[in-house]
Amino acid sequence: MITLKQQRNTRIQKKNSQAILDAALEVFSRNGFRGSTLDQIAAEAGLSKPNLLYYFPSKEAIHVTLLSGMLEKWLDPLKSMNPQGDPIEEILGYVAEKLEMSRTQPRESRLFANEVLQGAPRIMDAIQGELRTLVDEKAAIIQAWMDEGKLTPLDPRHLLFSIWATTQHYADFDVQVCAILDSSEEEHFVSAHAFLRDFYSKALSPS
Repeated sequence: MITLKQQRNTRIQKKNSQAILDAALEVFSRNGFRGSTLDQIAAEAGLSKPNLLYYFPSKEAIHVTLLSGMLEKWLDPLKSMNPQGDPIEEILGYVAEKLEMSRTQPRESRLFANEVLQGAPRIMDAIQGELRTLVDEKAAIIQAWMDEGKLTPLDPRHLLFSIWATTQHYADFDVQVCAILDSSEEEHFVSAHAFLRDFYSKALSPS
């Protein structure tokens, strides 16, 4: 039988674990893995370092936990691309979802970018495994649409790379975008969505 004390401890443990992960996301996205310390994460979480180590044995363990959860969310929009849908609208929908993720989850995007820039030592297995398999699967769908004359013939994988680059740029280089456009975040995401929809519609529409 689970006692009230055990239930309370479980709630506290979940709360503290989430506080650590939230704090680590902030610290890692700001400083990168190498520039971050357990002391910084503990301070951000409002916990002592020994208390933090009760939940996670190392900085790397926290980092891997964040990356694993983030990668799963990152893949969901691509997984939802429907081979039975309208090709251009399916791809434009994917672009819109990726851009929305950059708007709502900029720290997660920077966390992933920093990891890849370091050679992806903690997620290379996932990149070469689940991500590559998913990209191959969706590239085959896109290629089939192209073969049917529904899309402009392009390299499907480089098309996906292009979508990642043009959407995640607004998270990873947010400071640069804001400085150049001199606009609010809400304004430049609205204009970015309009531009990217127009850009990919024209690029993908067969002549």
